[in-house]
Amino acid sequence: MKPLENDPKSQLLDAALLHVPFDGWSPACFEAAIEDSGMDAGLARAICPRGAVDLAVAFHKAGDAQMVAQLSSANLNEMRFRDKIAHAVRLRLEVCEDKEIVRRGTSLFALPHHAALGAELIWGTCDAIWTALGDTSEDINWYSKRATLSGVYGTTVLYWLGDDSEGHAATWSFLDRRIENVMQFEKAKAQFNQSPLGKALAGPLSVLDRIRAPRSDSDLPGRVR
Repeated sequence: MKPLENDPKSQLLDAALLHVPFDGWSPACFEAAIEDSGMDAGLARAICPRGAVDLAVAFHKAGDAQMVAQLSSANLNEMRFRDKIAHAVRLRLEVCEDKEIVRRGTSLFALPHHAALGAELIWGTCDAIWTALGDTSEDINWYSKRATLSGVYGTTVLYWLGDDSEGHAATWSFLDRRIENVMQFEKAKAQFNQSPLGKALAGPLSVLDRIRAPRSDSDLPGRVR
């Protein structure tokens, strides 16, 4: 991952990344980051009240931001939409240069008391992908697209962590198969929406549109509605 901005939290994160592969996103890692960065301990704890957990969140969101930047500068015009999604997921994984740091984060957010936060981060990543690819849906599709991509992204990360194939070829093949499954689901969903039952349910399901907060550019990346 490229160097982070020169703000206090980023300084702590830069220092912590040297320790995460050995100590995980732990109190020991956070204390080492304070010492290595030379930051006042009180300031560090004010910036990151949850300690290394806040740094793990910052690391994830920095990856989202880098992915979005790369997507915005890429020429995707000739790609099928499924290929655009695969490309976005692949970019998101490739910004993570050290698998052990990601593995440690996966372990952290698998803990029961951090599981909701982990799910929120994955949702935010998938929201960032759909938004960067120009998704303008405002109905139940807004939720279903992000929910299905969250499943694809989460399982692909786990597969990637255990993949030792050359160039991660096995991971990209796995990703293509998962996206093909999603496209089949989307086709079936479109057919259902045009059916009498789907049209009958359209009204009651529209209540979700009133739950979702308005979009804001300042929310990207990693926002959850």
